Amino acid sequence: MALLFTMDTICGVKDMLVIDKESKVTLYEQIYNQLRQQIISGVIPANSLLPSTRNLAKELQVSRNTVESAYLQLYSEGYISSKACSGYKVEKIESDLLREFGPISVERTIQPLQEMNEQGVSHIKEIAFQYGRLRTSDFPARLFRRIINQILLSSDMDLISAYNNRKGELDLRIEIMKYLYESRGVRCKPEQIIICSGMSVCIGLLSQLLMRHTNDIAVEDPCYDTVRLTFKNHGFHIVPVQVEKDGINLVDLSHSSAKAVYVTPSHQFPTGVVLPVNKRLSLIEWADRNNAYIIEDDYDSELRYNSRPIPSMQSLDSKGCVVYINTFSKSFAPGLRLSFMVLPMTLLEEYQIRFNKYNCTVPWLEQKVMYEFMKEGHWNRHLRKVCFSNKKRHDILISTITELMGNCVKIHGKNAGLHIILEVHNGLTESELIEKADAVGVKVYPVSCYYANVHEDTNNRVLIGFGSLSAEDIVSGIHLLKSAWF
Repeated sequence: MALLFTMDTICGVKDMLVIDKESKVTLYEQIYNQLRQQIISGVIPANSLLPSTRNLAKELQVSRNTVESAYLQLYSEGYISSKACSGYKVEKIESDLLREFGPISVERTIQPLQEMNEQGVSHIKEIAFQYGRLRTSDFPARLFRRIINQILLSSDMDLISAYNNRKGELDLRIEIMKYLYESRGVRCKPEQIIICSGMSVCIGLLSQLLMRHTNDIAVEDPCYDTVRLTFKNHGFHIVPVQVEKDGINLVDLSHSSAKAVYVTPSHQFPTGVVLPVNKRLSLIEWADRNNAYIIEDDYDSELRYNSRPIPSMQSLDSKGCVVYINTFSKSFAPGLRLSFMVLPMTLLEEYQIRFNKYNCTVPWLEQKVMYEFMKEGHWNRHLRKVCFSNKKRHDILISTITELMGNCVKIHGKNAGLHIILEVHNGLTESELIEKADAVGVKVYPVSCYYANVHEDTNNRVLIGFGSLSAEDIVSGIHLLKSAWF
Protein backbone atom coordinates (compact mmCIF):
# COMPACT_ATOMS: atom_id res chain seq x y z
CA MET A 1 0.00 0.00 0.00
CA ALA A 2 1.50 3.34 -1.09
CA LEU A 3 0.92 6.53 0.92
CA LEU A 4 1.31 10.02 -0.55
CA PHE A 5 2.20 13.23 1.25
CA THR A 6 2.64 16.63 -0.32
CA MET A 7 5.53 18.84 0.74
CA ASP A 8 4.12 22.11 -0.66
CA THR A 9 2.67 23.41 2.60
CA ILE A 10 6.09 23.26 4.25
CA CYS A 11 8.61 23.78 1.54
CA GLY A 12 6.74 25.92 -0.92
CA VAL A 13 6.92 23.30 -3.66
CA LYS A 14 4.51 20.69 -4.92
CA ASP A 15 6.11 17.30 -4.73
CA MET A 16 5.06 14.06 -3.18
CA LEU A 17 6.57 11.45 -0.93
CA VAL A 18 5.47 7.96 -1.86
CA ILE A 19 5.67 5.34 0.89
CA ASP A 20 5.20 1.68 -0.01
CA LYS A 21 4.81 -0.37 3.14
CA GLU A 22 5.01 -3.61 1.18
CA SER A 23 8.38 -2.76 -0.34
CA LYS A 24 11.52 -4.61 0.72
CA VAL A 25 13.21 -1.21 1.10
CA THR A 26 12.87 -0.04 4.69
CA LEU A 27 10.57 2.90 5.37
CA TYR A 28 13.30 5.24 6.54
CA GLU A 29 15.33 4.48 3.40
CA GLN A 30 12.34 5.33 1.21
CA ILE A 31 11.93 8.68 2.97
CA TYR A 32 15.66 9.36 2.93
CA ASN A 33 16.09 8.55 -0.78
CA GLN A 34 13.16 10.68 -1.92
CA LEU A 35 14.08 13.69 0.20
CA ARG A 36 17.71 13.42 -0.88
CA GLN A 37 16.75 13.38 -4.56
CA GLN A 38 14.42 16.35 -4.13
CA ILE A 39 17.14 18.31 -2.35
CA ILE A 40 19.77 17.43 -4.97
CA SER A 41 17.47 18.28 -7.87
CA GLY A 42 16.37 21.57 -6.33
CA VAL A 43 12.74 20.52 -6.03
CA ILE A 44 13.09 21.36 -2.35
CA PRO A 45 14.94 24.71 -2.41
CA ALA A 46 17.85 25.57 -0.16
CA ASN A 47 16.90 27.12 3.19
CA SER A 48 13.48 25.43 3.11
CA LEU A 49 12.27 23.95 6.37
CA LEU A 50 11.41 20.27 6.34
CA PRO A 51 8.20 19.16 8.04
CA SER A 52 8.59 18.38 11.71
CA THR A 53 9.25 14.72 12.42
CA ARG A 54 5.97 14.52 14.30
CA ASN A 55 3.88 15.96 11.45
CA LEU A 56 5.55 13.94 8.72
CA ALA A 57 5.25 10.73 10.71
CA LYS A 58 1.56 11.42 11.25
CA GLU A 59 0.90 12.14 7.58
CA LEU A 60 2.84 9.11 6.36
CA GLN A 61 1.38 6.87 9.07
CA VAL A 62 4.81 5.71 10.21
CA SER A 63 6.57 5.99 13.55
CA ARG A 64 8.40 9.15 14.49
CA ASN A 65 11.63 7.17 14.85
CA THR A 66 11.39 6.18 11.17
CA VAL A 67 11.27 9.82 10.08
CA GLU A 68 13.99 10.74 12.58
CA SER A 69 16.27 8.06 11.14
CA ALA A 70 15.81 9.44 7.62
CA TYR A 71 16.39 13.04 8.77
CA LEU A 72 19.43 12.01 10.79
CA GLN A 73 20.99 10.35 7.76
CA LEU A 74 20.40 13.48 5.67
CA TYR A 75 21.83 15.58 8.51
CA SER A 76 24.92 13.40 8.91
CA GLU A 77 25.62 13.63 5.17
CA GLY A 78 25.18 17.41 5.13
CA TYR A 79 21.97 17.72 3.11
CA ILE A 80 20.16 19.40 6.00
CA SER A 81 21.13 21.27 9.16
CA SER A 82 19.49 21.49 12.54
CA LYS A 83 19.03 24.65 14.55
CA ALA A 84 17.46 25.12 17.94
CA CYS A 85 13.76 26.02 17.76
CA SER A 86 13.87 25.90 13.94
CA GLY A 87 13.81 22.22 13.06
CA TYR A 88 15.66 20.96 9.99
CA LYS A 89 16.67 23.32 7.19
CA VAL A 90 17.77 22.28 3.69
CA GLU A 91 21.38 23.09 2.83
CA LYS A 92 22.45 24.48 -0.53
CA ILE A 93 24.04 21.83 -2.78
CA GLU A 94 26.31 23.71 -5.18
CA SER A 95 27.81 20.82 -7.13
CA ASP A 96 26.00 19.17 -10.02
CA LEU A 97 27.89 15.88 -9.60
CA LEU A 98 25.27 14.34 -7.33
CA ARG A 99 22.45 14.98 -9.76
CA GLU A 100 23.61 12.00 -11.86
CA PHE A 101 22.99 9.52 -9.04
CA GLY A 102 19.70 7.92 -8.14
CA PRO A 103 18.61 6.57 -4.78
CA ILE A 104 21.34 4.96 -2.70
CA SER A 105 21.27 2.49 0.17
CA VAL A 106 21.91 3.98 3.59
CA GLU A 107 22.36 0.62 5.26
CA ARG A 108 26.11 0.97 5.71
CA THR A 109 25.99 4.56 6.97
CA ILE A 110 22.98 4.55 9.26
CA GLN A 111 23.62 6.58 12.42
CA PRO A 112 22.06 6.50 15.88
CA LEU A 113 18.45 7.66 16.09
CA GLN A 114 17.92 11.17 17.39
CA GLU A 115 14.97 12.77 19.12
CA MET A 116 14.02 16.44 19.31
CA ASN A 117 13.67 18.01 22.73
CA GLU A 118 11.26 20.84 23.46
CA GLN A 119 13.76 23.39 22.19
CA GLY A 120 14.11 21.61 18.86
CA VAL A 121 17.66 20.42 19.59
CA SER A 122 18.44 16.85 18.60
CA HIS A 123 20.06 14.32 20.92
CA ILE A 124 21.07 10.70 20.60
CA LYS A 125 18.39 8.14 21.35
CA GLU A 126 20.01 5.14 22.97
CA ILE A 127 18.83 1.64 22.05
CA ALA A 128 19.59 -0.70 24.94
CA PHE A 129 19.44 -4.46 24.31
CA GLN A 130 19.10 -4.93 28.06
CA TYR A 131 18.26 -8.30 29.54
CA GLY A 132 15.59 -8.59 32.21
CA ARG A 133 13.66 -5.43 31.46
CA LEU A 134 10.13 -5.80 30.05
CA ARG A 135 7.92 -3.48 27.99
CA THR A 136 5.64 -1.41 30.20
CA SER A 137 2.89 -1.76 27.57
CA ASP A 138 2.81 -5.52 28.18
CA PHE A 139 1.86 -5.04 31.83
CA PRO A 140 -1.94 -5.16 32.40
CA ALA A 141 -1.98 -1.88 34.31
CA ARG A 142 -5.70 -1.13 33.96
CA LEU A 143 -6.72 -4.60 35.10
CA PHE A 144 -4.21 -4.55 37.94
CA ARG A 145 -5.56 -1.18 39.07
CA ARG A 146 -9.13 -2.48 39.02
CA ILE A 147 -8.23 -5.48 41.17
CA ILE A 148 -6.36 -3.25 43.64
CA ASN A 149 -9.39 -0.96 43.93
CA GLN A 150 -11.68 -3.94 44.53
CA ILE A 151 -9.44 -5.17 47.33
CA LEU A 152 -9.11 -1.74 48.92
CA LEU A 153 -12.92 -1.50 49.12
CA SER A 154 -13.41 -5.04 50.41
CA SER A 155 -13.58 -6.43 53.92
CA ASP A 156 -10.28 -8.23 53.25
CA MET A 157 -8.52 -4.92 53.83
CA ASP A 158 -8.64 -5.67 57.55
CA LEU A 159 -5.78 -8.10 56.91
CA ILE A 160 -3.41 -5.31 55.90
CA SER A 161 -3.26 -4.20 59.52
CA ALA A 162 -1.89 -7.55 60.71
CA TYR A 163 1.04 -9.89 60.18
CA ASN A 164 -0.22 -12.75 58.03
CA ASN A 165 0.90 -16.21 56.92
CA ARG A 166 4.66 -16.44 57.30
CA LYS A 167 5.16 -18.51 54.12
CA GLY A 168 2.88 -16.25 52.10
CA GLU A 169 -0.88 -16.05 51.69
CA LEU A 170 -2.38 -19.54 51.54
CA ASP A 171 -4.81 -18.66 48.74
CA LEU A 172 -1.95 -17.47 46.53
CA ARG A 173 0.14 -20.54 47.31
CA ILE A 174 -2.78 -22.76 46.29
CA GLU A 175 -3.10 -20.89 42.98
CA ILE A 176 0.65 -21.22 42.40
CA MET A 177 0.45 -24.93 43.22
CA LYS A 178 -2.32 -25.48 40.64
CA TYR A 179 -0.49 -23.45 38.01
CA LEU A 180 2.80 -25.30 38.55
CA TYR A 181 1.16 -28.69 38.25
CA GLU A 182 -0.73 -27.79 35.08
CA SER A 183 2.14 -26.00 33.33
CA ARG A 184 5.34 -27.50 34.72
CA GLY A 185 4.29 -30.87 36.16
CA VAL A 186 5.45 -29.79 39.63
CA ARG A 187 3.92 -31.94 42.36
CA CYS A 188 3.70 -30.30 45.75
CA LYS A 189 1.45 -29.20 48.59
CA PRO A 190 0.76 -25.56 49.48
CA GLU A 191 2.86 -25.82 52.65
CA GLN A 192 5.94 -26.60 50.52
CA ILE A 193 5.68 -23.25 48.71
CA ILE A 194 7.53 -20.27 50.22
CA ILE A 195 6.79 -16.85 48.69
CA CYS A 196 9.80 -14.50 48.58
CA SER A 197 10.57 -10.97 47.41
CA GLY A 198 12.87 -11.87 44.54
CA MET A 199 15.31 -14.59 43.58
CA SER A 200 18.06 -13.36 45.88
CA VAL A 201 15.82 -13.87 48.92
CA CYS A 202 15.06 -17.43 47.78
CA ILE A 203 18.77 -18.17 47.36
CA GLY A 204 19.58 -16.51 50.68
CA LEU A 205 17.06 -18.67 52.59
CA LEU A 206 18.28 -21.79 50.80
CA SER A 207 21.86 -20.92 51.67
CA GLN A 208 20.99 -20.87 55.35
CA LEU A 209 19.15 -24.18 55.04
CA LEU A 210 22.09 -25.83 53.27
CA MET A 211 24.86 -24.53 55.54
CA ARG A 212 24.75 -27.58 57.80
CA HIS A 213 24.55 -29.90 54.83
CA THR A 214 27.55 -28.86 52.75
CA ASN A 215 30.38 -26.37 52.49
CA ASP A 216 30.57 -26.64 48.70
CA ILE A 217 27.92 -25.64 46.18
CA ALA A 218 28.34 -26.39 42.49
CA VAL A 219 27.08 -23.82 40.00
CA GLU A 220 26.92 -23.87 36.24
CA ASP A 221 29.75 -22.03 34.52
CA PRO A 222 28.59 -19.65 33.18
CA CYS A 223 25.67 -18.84 35.45
CA TYR A 224 23.67 -15.90 36.78
CA ASP A 225 26.32 -13.91 38.63
CA THR A 226 23.98 -12.70 41.41
CA VAL A 227 23.28 -16.31 42.40
CA ARG A 228 26.99 -17.12 42.57
CA LEU A 229 27.61 -13.99 44.63
CA THR A 230 24.75 -14.76 47.04
CA PHE A 231 26.11 -18.23 47.73
CA LYS A 232 29.59 -16.78 48.20
CA ASN A 233 28.32 -14.12 50.60
CA HIS A 234 26.83 -16.87 52.73
CA GLY A 235 30.23 -18.47 53.12
CA PHE A 236 30.03 -21.31 50.60
CA HIS A 237 32.92 -22.52 48.51
CA ILE A 238 31.78 -22.16 44.91
CA VAL A 239 32.53 -25.06 42.54
CA PRO A 240 32.12 -23.88 38.90
CA VAL A 241 31.11 -26.75 36.58
CA GLN A 242 31.43 -26.18 32.85
CA VAL A 243 28.28 -26.00 30.72
CA GLU A 244 28.52 -28.19 27.62
CA LYS A 245 26.35 -28.14 24.49
CA ASP A 246 23.74 -30.17 26.38
CA GLY A 247 24.06 -28.56 29.79
CA ILE A 248 26.14 -29.03 32.92
CA ASN A 249 29.09 -31.45 32.76
CA LEU A 250 28.00 -34.34 35.00
CA VAL A 251 31.43 -35.99 34.99
CA ASP A 252 33.05 -32.89 36.48
CA LEU A 253 30.18 -32.55 38.95
CA SER A 254 30.60 -36.16 40.12
CA HIS A 255 34.30 -35.52 40.77
CA SER A 256 33.53 -32.55 43.03
CA SER A 257 32.78 -32.58 46.75
CA ALA A 258 29.62 -30.50 46.33
CA LYS A 259 26.44 -31.68 48.04
CA ALA A 260 24.26 -29.15 46.23
CA VAL A 261 24.14 -27.86 42.66
CA TYR A 262 22.40 -24.86 41.12
CA VAL A 263 21.12 -25.38 37.55
CA THR A 264 18.84 -23.70 34.99
CA PRO A 265 17.89 -26.82 33.01
CA SER A 266 15.01 -25.58 30.86
CA HIS A 267 16.87 -22.55 29.45
CA GLN A 268 20.39 -22.33 30.79
CA PHE A 269 21.42 -18.80 31.66
CA PRO A 270 23.06 -17.29 29.76
CA THR A 271 23.89 -19.86 27.03
CA GLY A 272 20.30 -20.94 26.42
CA VAL A 273 21.06 -24.67 26.17
CA VAL A 274 18.48 -27.20 27.36
CA LEU A 275 19.36 -30.10 29.66
CA PRO A 276 18.00 -33.25 27.94
CA VAL A 277 15.91 -35.75 29.85
CA ASN A 278 18.70 -38.35 30.13
CA LYS A 279 20.97 -35.82 31.78
CA ARG A 280 18.15 -34.69 34.05
CA LEU A 281 17.61 -38.23 35.25
CA SER A 282 21.35 -38.75 35.70
CA LEU A 283 21.56 -35.55 37.73
CA ILE A 284 18.74 -36.73 40.00
CA GLU A 285 20.55 -40.08 40.41
CA TRP A 286 23.73 -38.19 41.34
CA ALA A 287 21.83 -36.26 43.99
CA ASP A 288 20.25 -39.43 45.39
CA ARG A 289 23.58 -41.29 45.56
CA ASN A 290 25.37 -38.40 47.23
CA ASN A 291 22.60 -37.24 49.57
CA ALA A 292 22.72 -33.95 47.67
CA TYR A 293 20.23 -31.32 46.55
CA ILE A 294 19.47 -29.88 43.11
CA ILE A 295 18.36 -26.25 43.00
CA GLU A 296 16.27 -25.94 39.82
CA ASP A 297 15.86 -22.32 38.73
CA ASP A 298 12.98 -22.31 36.22
CA TYR A 299 13.20 -18.55 35.74
CA ASP A 300 11.67 -18.07 32.24
CA SER A 301 10.26 -21.50 31.43
CA GLU A 302 6.98 -20.04 30.09
CA LEU A 303 8.71 -18.24 27.23
CA ARG A 304 9.29 -20.88 24.56
CA TYR A 305 8.54 -19.84 20.99
CA ASN A 306 8.73 -22.88 18.74
CA SER A 307 7.92 -25.71 21.13
CA ARG A 308 5.94 -26.44 24.22
CA PRO A 309 7.45 -25.62 27.63
CA ILE A 310 9.77 -28.37 28.87
CA PRO A 311 8.61 -30.28 32.00
CA SER A 312 10.46 -29.33 35.15
CA MET A 313 13.13 -31.49 36.77
CA GLN A 314 11.01 -31.52 39.92
CA SER A 315 8.32 -33.41 37.98
CA LEU A 316 10.85 -36.23 37.43
CA ASP A 317 12.04 -36.31 41.03
CA SER A 318 10.78 -39.19 43.15
CA LYS A 319 13.68 -38.89 45.62
CA GLY A 320 12.83 -35.54 47.16
CA CYS A 321 16.11 -33.93 46.18
CA VAL A 322 14.98 -31.05 43.91
CA VAL A 323 14.31 -27.53 45.18
CA TYR A 324 12.18 -25.74 42.60
CA ILE A 325 12.49 -21.95 42.20
CA ASN A 326 10.54 -19.62 39.89
CA THR A 327 9.66 -15.96 39.57
CA PHE A 328 7.02 -13.66 38.14
CA SER A 329 9.75 -11.23 37.08
CA LYS A 330 10.44 -12.52 33.57
CA SER A 331 6.85 -12.74 32.33
CA PHE A 332 4.99 -10.22 34.48
CA ALA A 333 6.86 -7.45 36.31
CA PRO A 334 10.36 -7.42 37.84
CA GLY A 335 9.38 -4.42 39.94
CA LEU A 336 6.87 -6.47 41.95
CA ARG A 337 9.74 -8.59 43.38
CA LEU A 338 7.56 -11.71 43.54
CA SER A 339 9.25 -15.13 43.51
CA PHE A 340 8.68 -18.48 45.18
CA MET A 341 10.35 -21.79 45.90
CA VAL A 342 9.04 -25.31 46.43
CA LEU A 343 10.98 -27.17 49.13
CA PRO A 344 11.26 -30.97 49.27
CA MET A 345 9.87 -32.40 52.50
CA THR A 346 13.28 -32.91 54.12
CA LEU A 347 14.21 -29.24 53.75
CA LEU A 348 10.68 -28.13 54.63
CA GLU A 349 10.98 -29.73 58.05
CA GLU A 350 14.18 -27.82 58.74
CA TYR A 351 12.68 -24.61 57.34
CA GLN A 352 9.76 -24.86 59.76
CA ILE A 353 12.14 -25.32 62.68
CA ARG A 354 14.57 -22.54 61.79
CA PHE A 355 12.37 -19.94 60.11
CA ASN A 356 9.00 -20.37 61.79
CA LYS A 357 9.28 -16.82 63.18
CA TYR A 358 10.26 -15.22 59.83
CA ASN A 359 7.48 -13.16 58.22
CA CYS A 360 6.88 -13.25 54.48
CA THR A 361 8.93 -10.58 52.72
CA VAL A 362 6.26 -9.81 50.08
CA PRO A 363 3.59 -7.23 51.07
CA TRP A 364 0.12 -8.63 51.77
CA LEU A 365 -1.62 -6.36 49.24
CA GLU A 366 0.70 -7.46 46.45
CA GLN A 367 0.04 -11.12 47.27
CA LYS A 368 -3.70 -10.54 47.40
CA VAL A 369 -3.73 -8.82 44.01
CA MET A 370 -1.72 -11.65 42.47
CA TYR A 371 -4.10 -14.21 43.95
CA GLU A 372 -7.15 -12.48 42.44
CA PHE A 373 -5.29 -12.10 39.14
CA MET A 374 -4.59 -15.83 38.98
CA LYS A 375 -7.94 -16.96 40.37
CA GLU A 376 -9.91 -15.02 37.74
CA GLY A 377 -7.90 -16.59 34.90
CA HIS A 378 -6.02 -13.42 33.95
CA TRP A 379 -2.61 -15.00 34.55
CA ASN A 380 -2.95 -17.63 31.82
CA ARG A 381 -4.33 -15.06 29.39
CA HIS A 382 -1.46 -12.73 30.23
CA LEU A 383 1.08 -15.49 29.61
CA ARG A 384 -0.37 -16.19 26.18
CA LYS A 385 -0.22 -12.49 25.35
CA VAL A 386 3.36 -11.89 26.48
CA CYS A 387 4.58 -15.11 24.90
CA PHE A 388 3.07 -13.99 21.59
CA SER A 389 4.50 -10.47 21.78
CA ASN A 390 7.94 -11.67 22.86
CA LYS A 391 7.94 -14.26 20.08
CA LYS A 392 7.36 -11.45 17.58
CA ARG A 393 10.30 -9.50 18.98
CA HIS A 394 12.44 -12.63 19.07
CA ASP A 395 11.63 -13.53 15.47
CA ILE A 396 12.30 -9.99 14.25
CA LEU A 397 15.62 -9.96 16.09
CA ILE A 398 16.74 -13.30 14.67
CA SER A 399 15.62 -12.55 11.11
CA THR A 400 17.25 -9.10 11.12
CA ILE A 401 20.54 -10.44 12.45
CA THR A 402 20.48 -13.28 9.92
CA GLU A 403 19.68 -10.93 7.04
CA LEU A 404 22.25 -8.26 7.90
CA MET A 405 25.11 -10.25 9.44
CA GLY A 406 24.69 -13.74 8.00
CA ASN A 407 27.69 -16.01 8.50
CA CYS A 408 29.62 -13.26 10.26
CA VAL A 409 27.86 -14.13 13.51
CA LYS A 410 26.56 -17.15 15.37
CA ILE A 411 23.40 -16.98 17.47
CA HIS A 412 23.22 -18.95 20.73
CA GLY A 413 20.14 -19.63 22.82
CA LYS A 414 17.36 -18.64 20.43
CA ASN A 415 13.71 -19.81 20.47
CA ALA A 416 13.19 -19.11 24.17
CA GLY A 417 13.49 -16.51 26.90
CA LEU A 418 14.26 -12.82 26.63
CA HIS A 419 17.83 -12.81 25.33
CA ILE A 420 20.32 -14.40 22.97
CA ILE A 421 24.10 -14.53 22.93
CA LEU A 422 25.67 -13.22 19.75
CA GLU A 423 29.07 -14.58 18.77
CA VAL A 424 30.69 -12.08 16.40
CA HIS A 425 33.37 -13.13 13.92
CA ASN A 426 35.09 -9.88 13.03
CA GLY A 427 38.26 -10.07 15.12
CA LEU A 428 36.97 -7.79 17.88
CA THR A 429 36.97 -8.72 21.55
CA GLU A 430 33.96 -8.48 23.84
CA SER A 431 35.02 -5.09 25.21
CA GLU A 432 35.72 -3.75 21.71
CA LEU A 433 32.31 -4.93 20.48
CA ILE A 434 30.61 -3.17 23.39
CA GLU A 435 32.65 0.00 22.88
CA LYS A 436 31.95 0.23 19.16
CA ALA A 437 28.24 -0.41 19.73
CA ASP A 438 28.15 2.31 22.37
CA ALA A 439 29.71 4.74 19.91
CA VAL A 440 26.64 4.48 17.65
CA GLY A 441 24.14 4.71 20.50
CA VAL A 442 23.51 1.01 21.09
CA LYS A 443 23.98 -0.83 24.38
CA VAL A 444 24.96 -4.50 24.30
CA TYR A 445 26.20 -6.36 27.33
CA PRO A 446 29.09 -8.60 28.36
CA VAL A 447 28.91 -12.37 28.72
CA SER A 448 32.25 -12.79 30.49
CA CYS A 449 30.84 -11.53 33.82
CA TYR A 450 28.77 -14.72 34.09
CA TYR A 451 31.85 -16.96 33.94
CA ALA A 452 33.96 -18.03 36.88
CA ASN A 453 36.54 -19.37 34.42
CA VAL A 454 36.61 -17.24 31.28
CA HIS A 455 37.72 -19.10 28.16
CA GLU A 456 39.35 -17.52 25.14
CA ASP A 457 36.63 -18.72 22.80
CA THR A 458 34.04 -16.70 24.73
CA ASN A 459 35.77 -13.36 24.31
CA ASN A 460 33.87 -12.38 21.16
CA ARG A 461 30.33 -12.74 22.49
CA VAL A 462 27.79 -10.22 23.73
CA LEU A 463 24.40 -10.58 25.38
CA ILE A 464 21.43 -9.20 23.46
CA GLY A 465 18.18 -8.74 25.40
CA PHE A 466 14.98 -7.87 23.55
CA GLY A 467 12.14 -7.92 26.10
CA SER A 468 11.87 -4.12 26.47
CA LEU A 469 12.28 -3.00 22.85
CA SER A 470 9.81 -2.26 20.09
CA ALA A 471 10.13 -4.11 16.81
CA GLU A 472 11.34 -0.92 15.13
CA ASP A 473 14.04 -0.30 17.73
CA ILE A 474 15.24 -3.88 17.34
CA VAL A 475 15.61 -3.44 13.58
CA SER A 476 17.25 -0.03 13.93
CA GLY A 477 19.58 -1.32 16.62
CA ILE A 478 20.78 -4.26 14.55
CA HIS A 479 21.38 -1.95 11.57
CA LEU A 480 23.49 0.23 13.83
CA LEU A 481 25.42 -2.75 15.15
CA LYS A 482 26.19 -3.85 11.61
CA SER A 483 27.51 -0.40 10.78
CA ALA A 484 29.61 -0.37 13.95
CA TRP A 485 31.02 -3.90 13.74
CA PHE A 486 31.38 -4.49 9.99
